Formats: sequence, structure tokens, C-alpha cells
Amino acid sequence: MNRVRMIQFSALAILVLLAACATPTPQVIEKVVEKPVEKIVEKTVVAERTVVVQPTAVPGRDTLVVALARAPSGIDPADHSSREAETVIRNLYDGLVTRDKTSGVHNEIAESIKWLDTKTLEIKLRKGVKFHDGSELKADDVIYTFERVFKPNAIEFPQPHTALRKGFLGPFGSAEKKDDYTVVVNFTAPWPAAMQMLVHTQIVSKAYVTKVGTKGLIEKPLGTGPFKFVSSKTGLEEVVLERFADYFGGAPDLTPVGKACVSRAVFRVIPENSTRVAALLAGEVDIITEVPAELVDTLKKVPGVQVKSVAGTRPIWMEFNVTQAPFTDVKVRQALNYAVDKNLIIKKVYNGLAQPLGGALMPTNNFADPSLKPYTYDKAKALALLKEAGWTPDASGMLMKDGKPLAFVIDTIDSLRPVTEAVATMLRDVGIDASVRVWEYNVVRPKLLARERQAYVGDWGDSAFDPVGHIEAKWHSLVTGSTYGRGNFSGYANARVDKLIKDGEIENDVAKRKVIYNEAQKLIYDEAPALFLVLPEAIEAAAARVQNWAPASDSRENLHDVCLK
Repeated sequence: MNRVRMIQFSALAILVLLAACATPTPQVIEKVVEKPVEKIVEKTVVAERTVVVQPTAVPGRDTLVVALARAPSGIDPADHSSREAETVIRNLYDGLVTRDKTSGVHNEIAESIKWLDTKTLEIKLRKGVKFHDGSELKADDVIYTFERVFKPNAIEFPQPHTALRKGFLGPFGSAEKKDDYTVVVNFTAPWPAAMQMLVHTQIVSKAYVTKVGTKGLIEKPLGTGPFKFVSSKTGLEEVVLERFADYFGGAPDLTPVGKACVSRAVFRVIPENSTRVAALLAGEVDIITEVPAELVDTLKKVPGVQVKSVAGTRPIWMEFNVTQAPFTDVKVRQALNYAVDKNLIIKKVYNGLAQPLGGALMPTNNFADPSLKPYTYDKAKALALLKEAGWTPDASGMLMKDGKPLAFVIDTIDSLRPVTEAVATMLRDVGIDASVRVWEYNVVRPKLLARERQAYVGDWGDSAFDPVGHIEAKWHSLVTGSTYGRGNFSGYANARVDKLIKDGEIENDVAKRKVIYNEAQKLIYDEAPALFLVLPEAIEAAAARVQNWAPASDSRENLHDVCLK
């Protein structure tokens, strides 16, 4: 049985898209047919949808338009939880430090940062950094920003609550002003991940937020970034920005330094993959995010389109509910890791644009253990382990134990449906009755944390490239009221792993941290609370007129650097 389904555009759709690129028309009508290229189930479902694109682009415009797949979750730098939100926010606001296209961290508003001891950080600010209202950023603004993020219920709108970004400040204790351009931050414990994590905290104006409140900040953001706010539509379906003429230039060691190249930037939400592609080819937008892997080869052949990818930061697993049978048995969990051909999934579902996972951390994490190789595809070994666990095939090949079949539902979200269906097909190939059910993430998440699901294919961001902020969320046992285990959907709990995770958070010696995290990774790898799948690449496309552009691993669109011909 062929085991992987790959969704492609029909020939009709490709021809229409190519025509849209070659010959501008006032309206492009596209009919898209999704169909399996390699059959994985007995029933073939063909879904049709019609997409209408009406280009509004004006040739020669000096406006850069970016199509996002989803609306930002918010626009308050202290209170958001999505990559799309961070994209918009980090074009409006700057942080003490920023990240390049991969994992490098560079001083931005901070002129220098140094540790006075293992718990005390001294930050010297650049002089002359201005907010969009012309006021100068000083130490009071940095301290206010930290306290607004960290203090309980510091966000007063729409009702008092603690900022969603609190976890990014780790063991923050207090911040004090040494002078107008020097801030001393006191942590309650050593925090070696500080530089990577401070990338996610953007500085707001104390005077402005005190005056207008959180509601006012959301309605009219005010930062120090390369662009200033112009307008937004309800639900942040569109956000319009314009170049900030008094921008200080950005991180001095990330070129280009200076004002933004384009005079205006627009973020527009286009959820449907095919519609984003059509909008790019019609000249309606300049950059599109989340290009489907199966379209990369086709788009690369289209004149006037550039396609680029980079290793992403959203590893994908199928987490097992280890608190319920059959996943209480480690041999079953290990067997399923051997039963799935990750390389075939990478080839067919991701068009080769992914890497297999070797355990709990993505391979590009700065502390990933390179000695842990991905579980190989070995059907015989999978069946042998299942036999040791008491599961043997009946006459039809279905695995049985005590008269009951090995059957479970794999829950997932719509964007991960293709990889989930591929996994389910491979599991059925070894005699497991695996089916797929698709949810909205916000609906299924509480059910996962309540251990009400059997298996879940999902991803979890690792944009800090450090275990802190990631490993304690996924693999530490759930601790109510803390950041520990907030994404632990498997119910995995190992006291030794919990201790190692906490030890790694406060160990400043890099070599010792690696030893700590290597042990934790090996334990998780062997106990296999998940089927470790893949790390997909982040794929984007842009019009030929877009210059000095490349996707970033953390999916942030840094428009300060981008120019238009």
C-alpha cells in the first residue's frame, strides 16, 4: 500500500496562476482541485473550491505588502502569543537586543550588556533613540516595560491580567535605574538564556502608556521601530505602517543600518494558501508567508517570483497520552517511532524541505545532542517490539491483545492534516487502526492538558534556540500556575528529567549545560513520550522587485531591511 498523500494543484490551477503572472488582468479566477497523488486510503475525496482574486496593486508603488496566513493574536508587545503578532510588533518596536535571520543575537537599543555577577545584568542604552512621538527612550522606559511584562495583573485591559510574555523574562526580580542610560536588572537566579530570551521583549514608552493605557496602546501603538503605526482593520486583518523618519538605524552590526528602505508597509491576512499564491502572482502582494512545500518547484519556474526557505523553529511530534493504555507501555511508544518512515514523509509531504527529529529538541537548537539520531524506519523492529508488548496480528493483519484491536484516534489541527494522515497510514500498514480527527487548536488544547485525548500531532515553537522556553514547556511535568508543562500534552513525567530541566536553566557554564541537557534528551528519547517527526523549513515567496529579503527561522518579517525596485 502506498503510504503518503501529497496535495498538489491541478494542471488547470497552475495554468491559471501562470497566466496571472504573465498577463495582468483585472480579475483572476482560479479553480483549485485537491486530490491525492499517491493513494493512501481506499476512499478518495476530491474537494473543489473557487478563489477570486482582484489585484489592486499599482505598478511602481513604494508600498511593501506582506500576506500573512493568520491574523496577529495581538498588537501589545507585552501581551501576545503568535509569530504573526511578533512580526508586526517588531517592525513597530525595538528591543534591547534583536535576532538575525537564524540564531544570532545582536545589541539593538542596548549599546552594551554585561553580567556583573551570575544574577545581575547591567544594560547601557544608546543615546538618541526616539519613540514615534519624538520623545527619547531612557532607563525609565526599560524598567517600566519589564515591570509591565512581569508584574501580576499589570495589564489592565480588557480586564486585569498578567502579560502573556512574562515567561520570556525568566527569574526576573527587579530593575533599577543607575542613570538615564543605564539599567541594572536583578534576577532571583542565574539565567544563562537571557540574551536569547530578551529578543522577545520590546520596549514601550512609560509616559505614553501611563497616559493612554493598554487600550490606547493597542488602538495606536507607539514604539521606536523602523515603522510607525498608521491604521488597522478590525481583527488586525490588515495593518498599515509608514517609515519612521527619525529612526536611529537599528542594530549597528546588522546591515543595512539606517531608516527603512520603503516608505510604507502593509500586513494583510490571506488565510487560504492558494489565494496567497494567486495574490502574489497577480501583483497584489509582494511577499507571502507559509508557501506550501508542494508548490515550491512550480513557483520556482514562474518568471518574476523568488522562493526561499530556511530551517524553521516549529518541530512536529505525535505526542502519546502516556497516562492511558496502550501508551503506558514504553515498548509500544518506541515501536511506533520505528513504524513511521520520516524520510518518506519529508520527501512526499514536505517536498524534501524538512529534517527528521532526533528527540526532544530540534536539530538547530544550540543545545541539541547530535549523537541522538532519529529513530530509523524499521517495520520488522516495530512489530517485534509490539509483539513483546503483547500485540500480535490476527488473520487480517490487525494487531490484537486480549481480543481487542490496537486502535486510537490521532487528533491534530488543519495545517498539520497532511503529515498526520501520512502517519496514520503508516501505522495502519503495521496493523494499527489509526484514524485522524481535526480540531481548532484553542478547542483541543484544554482537552490535551486534561489528558482526554489519545494522541496528538502538533508543533511547538523553539525560536529562542535555547532549551529554556521550550523544553520545560513540552517535557517537564505539568505544574499548575507555572510555565512548566504548559505544552506537555503527553502527560510525560520523569522526576530526573524535571530536575535536569531546572538545573539547566540556572547553569551558566555552557559545557556543563550541554551535559545536563544531553542527559535529559537521552532520557526523553529512550522513554519516547512522542513519535518524533520532523522540523519543516519556513518557506516564503516574493516578487522579483523585492530586494534584500530572506525568510527568518523564527518566521519574523523584518521589513527594515527590505527594498523595492
